[in-house]
Amino acid sequence: MMPLHGGDQIAFYEKYARKPLDFSVNVNPIGMSASVETAIIKNISQAASYPDMQYRRLRRAAADFYRIPAEFIIPGNGASDLIWRAAAALRGGRALITAPIFSEYEYALSAFGCRIRRHFLEPENRFALTDRILDEITSDLDALFLCNPNNPTGRTIEPQLIMLILERCRKNNVILWVDECFNGFLTEPEVHSLKDSLFRYDNLVILQAATKLFAMAGLRLGYAFCGGVKLRDTLKGYAQSWPVSTVAQEAGIASMQDREYLSRSREMIASERERMWKALESAGLNIISGESNYLFFQTPDHSFGDRMGQMGILIRDCSSYTGLGDGYYRMSLRTPEDNDRFLAAVKKIMKKNGDRFYK
Repeated sequence: MMPLHGGDQIAFYEKYARKPLDFSVNVNPIGMSASVETAIIKNISQAASYPDMQYRRLRRAAADFYRIPAEFIIPGNGASDLIWRAAAALRGGRALITAPIFSEYEYALSAFGCRIRRHFLEPENRFALTDRILDEITSDLDALFLCNPNNPTGRTIEPQLIMLILERCRKNNVILWVDECFNGFLTEPEVHSLKDSLFRYDNLVILQAATKLFAMAGLRLGYAFCGGVKLRDTLKGYAQSWPVSTVAQEAGIASMQDREYLSRSREMIASERERMWKALESAGLNIISGESNYLFFQTPDHSFGDRMGQMGILIRDCSSYTGLGDGYYRMSLRTPEDNDRFLAAVKKIMKKNGDRFYK
């Protein structure tokens, strides 16, 4: 069975007979930049040709944007492609993952017969990763997978802690995979990135994706960053031929050149994150966390998702995540106008429930 993800608008339409206002996917609410759209249109005829299998121009553009050497960069068909390559390389090995975490990790690792150990994040700590995990990084482990910020909780890992984790992994010959796909939406992205450590740790792999920050979910473009030559070659060896299309490469190059788009996106997300957190808490929702472009919350009303659906709003029911249960939800941050509609729907539900608070 495929893992559940957000964005299933067809299923929503079949259930509610209407197209939703989708808060279930965490994609840049500004949408694709004009420069990316222009690049797609301009280069659409290039789809008749095979892509450059070395991704030379794309890797040079990514090297300039992320400020790491081009040889460290492995493009893929979205971050999911690279997650599956990691699982294939680890076939039959032992992996430690947090719970909850992006469901694709557990699904891919299980498909390749990996033995999975789970480190459960505690609701008492608002699902923050703590130094408890250090004792679980042992020499019988092959790999540790983390999301920073985590999905679905939106929590970042304290910089000092993740460096301790990285060092513990190196001492025990464990590969550390850090998913930074939502890093670009943080208020201080560089503070929470391990990019600088790629030069010193050959057991580190960082995952990035154009899907989220650049609103290119349908084009499929992601990256693995790795300083270790052996590990890099292993990931390349598990790639399909031509995983990144010619059009996706051109769109990726254009996206990283549009600095104004990025600045505008981050400013709006930061403003809306603060505004919606306060407004939704005032309305009665228990906002647990959210440092990126989505908020993670809980309510004892387990029909909350369906109630929102009846008003045309799709949110991510997080009950399917290992380590969570009924009543946990995630909502993406969209434009101020869309967010106002979300808030109005929440207030309407509260009123119908007799102003019963969910906290």
